[in-house]
Amino acid sequence: MAKQNNAIEIKHRKVFHDYVVGDTFDAGIILQGTEVKSVKLGHAQINEAFVRIGGKGLPLLFNAQIDEYAFGNFANHDAKRQRSLLLHRREIKKIRDAIEREGFSAIPIKMYVVHGLVKLKFALCKGKKLYDKRHDLRQRSEMREAERFIAQRHRQGSR
Repeated sequence: MAKQNNAIEIKHRKVFHDYVVGDTFDAGIILQGTEVKSVKLGHAQINEAFVRIGGKGLPLLFNAQIDEYAFGNFANHDAKRQRSLLLHRREIKKIRDAIEREGFSAIPIKMYVVHGLVKLKFALCKGKKLYDKRHDLRQRSEMREAERFIAQRHRQGSR
């Protein structure tokens, strides 16, 4: 959870490490009142969550954990229930086609609050293989070494 300037963001930090990220979508989430209060306090997790198209053709968010509101009463929500997402028809069709035909997964990247409304940013992703992850780590370390070398040369040249 990151809290800056009263902006709430719940992120899935390993999504770019574990997946090749494609198209991204922003969707509204249909939540109960106690869920909204809990998200605004930052008591949510989307690390194991995923999006699927349900039986009626509506996108659903599965396995997102929104903790019960501490001051809730008998009307408190279930922490891991399915939640409906609000998207345009053409976006739903694009997601359905990518999941069914091309083997993509719809993985949440972050959940955030804008003007009092809870939104979900998710992407169409393909899982990385172990050798892809190693390749990315190798590239990152090579870039770090090159930047370090350039900085060192720059420091020596200015003397």
